[in-house]
Parts: sequence; C-alpha cells; structure tokens
Amino acid sequence: VQSEVIVPAVKGTSNILEVCSTMKVQKVVVVSSTATVHFNPNWPQGKPKDESCWSDKKVCMEKELWYFLAKTVAEETSWEYAEKTGLDIVTVCPCIVFGPQLQPVVNTTSELLLYVIKGGPNAMNDVMWEIVDVRDVADALLLVYEKPESSGRYISASNYITTKDMLELLRKAHPNYNYVKW
Repeated sequence: VQSEVIVPAVKGTSNILEVCSTMKVQKVVVVSSTATVHFNPNWPQGKPKDESCWSDKKVCMEKELWYFLAKTVAEETSWEYAEKTGLDIVTVCPCIVFGPQLQPVVNTTSELLLYVIKGGPNAMNDVMWEIVDVRDVADALLLVYEKPESSGRYISASNYITTKDMLELLRKAHPNYNYVKW
C-alpha cells in the first residue's frame, strides 16, 4: 500500500513541476492537504496549527498513514524543486472537502461519507472534523494564483462539525441508510 500511494503522489507532482518549468509557467498552485499539517507531536500543545506546521513523516510511517505521508512528501518535493529551479509555487492545503464532484469515481472524502452511511465496521468517535466546501477551495486556488504577492502555504479550512452533527445532518437528508455508530 505504501508504494501504491507515495510513489504516484511524488512522481506525479515532480512530473507536473518539470513540465511547468519547461513551459516557462510563471506560477504553479499546488493542491496539497491539511494531512501535511496534522501529525506533528512536537507542535506546542494549545497552539493552533498553521502553515508553518508540518506532519512528522516518521509518525505517519509508524501509524501507517500512507495518504498523510504521501501528501507530505509530495509537498516537500515541490518546495525542494522550487528552491532548486526558482519555479514560483504556492500551496493550498484544504481539509476535508465536501460539495459537488466533477469526477464519477469515489475520492477520499466520498469514502469517508460511504463509511459513515454504510455503518462501517467500527464505531466512530465524536470528534471535530474540519471541512470546507469545494467551491471555497476553488476560490482559494484562484485567489492565490491571481494575487502576485501570494507565497508559501495556505490552509483552506472554514468550518468544523462533530461526527454526531454530521450524522444528524445526513440522517435528516437520507433517513434510510444504516449509519455508523458513534
């Protein structure tokens, strides 16, 4: 699983950046994830995580969080490439993205929703979920692309919802499913 997730993420990012350099693209907006921010055991307790926080790759490996590791390595690779080549990049790190989909395949967020709706094999803790609407992410991508002064990393997370509240919203909209226990 590790190589199936990490290698394509890093190679795909590297390939795109190389093409952008070849084509003399002026600015590249890399879509990363808050997965690159969440797992940092050395972050000061009580301090909100911000764009300067990076997930610890060793922790991601130990916990077998391959998606988190892949996104972290891919984003680090893009920053290394930018430093080496001078390519102007900016990264946007959205959290869990909800909203209309363009693709017909199940993405990571859809998998989460399917797990919740189908009742999953395990109970879910009532935790806070950071969520953002896909249309807000699109606006953020345009904003950092169009603003000449944009640089660095930007977290895109606008709302929080608890597992319990998310289940209640889904139950109201679709009452006939066998939802996961919390």
